[in-house]
Amino acid sequence: TMLLINAILILWISTVGGQGPFHCNFPKINHGIIYGREDSEAFSPVPVGTIYYYSCEYNFASPSRSFWTRIMCTEEGWSPTPKCLRLCFFPSVENGYSASSGQTHLEGDIVQIICDVGYSLPYNDDTITCLENGWSPPPKCNSTIRADGLISDELDYEGHDGYKSRNGSTTGSMVCGKDESTQYCGPPPPVSNGDITSFPLSVYPPGSRVQYRCQSFYELRGSTDIICINGQWSEPPKCIDACIIYEGNMNKNNIQLRGKNIRNLYVKTGDFVEFDCKQPYKAKTSMQSFRALCQEGKIEYPMCG
Repeated sequence: TMLLINAILILWISTVGGQGPFHCNFPKINHGIIYGREDSEAFSPVPVGTIYYYSCEYNFASPSRSFWTRIMCTEEGWSPTPKCLRLCFFPSVENGYSASSGQTHLEGDIVQIICDVGYSLPYNDDTITCLENGWSPPPKCNSTIRADGLISDELDYEGHDGYKSRNGSTTGSMVCGKDESTQYCGPPPPVSNGDITSFPLSVYPPGSRVQYRCQSFYELRGSTDIICINGQWSEPPKCIDACIIYEGNMNKNNIQLRGKNIRNLYVKTGDFVEFDCKQPYKAKTSMQSFRALCQEGKIEYPMCG
């Protein structure tokens, strides 16, 4: 009997010793956000069995390409591994061809390029790769024939026998300059919380038009398009902040979202949010305050007590 009790006791101790406090570190996702979680929770361990949903920033996606992706804390860590991969849009190849034109690729994808005669990719490569910062190199075939004259270079010339210039001379010089009407523009100006809808180029010819769009929940103010005029881009739009309704702020004021059984909510600028008092609390601010307006990322919460 004593031997049996000792065996049971040893088994119980080994079993309890094997039940460690399994947990996962709070997931840190580059270019991603965790639904319903505030930054203050980023230092807290997460128990095994916890389920989170995450979403990716504009121009990035989870491997499943779902808007919200489900992950679970297991004894081996987060499953599946949360990550946001770059989305590389492939409009077309300048001075070339690719079967991928018009398609969108994920970070790590490799695309083959066929350049026109007299053109090539940098280093004579025939592929480009979708990386975290976009296509490398850009989908553009450059001319393999280079001009000798650069901006502000002075070149001497001499006419063939029997030919003269307009001023009657057979020799002269000319400066490689740039006319204002043909000045090129550099890359489009960056817009906070927004991006252009086409692949960015290093230079744009006069009259080029580029379109912007904002990240999810951000409001675009101004013209969606900018134009290259005399070497300068026209005024770009702005992406106005959204409002995030946090559960912690609502608990502090004893309020809840009206008719919505969710803890956090994203609201666009100009939209209204309706609140109710939690039971058994009563309103301490005006009834109008329970229909709050989101204004450029800021919102005033009503209060109950």
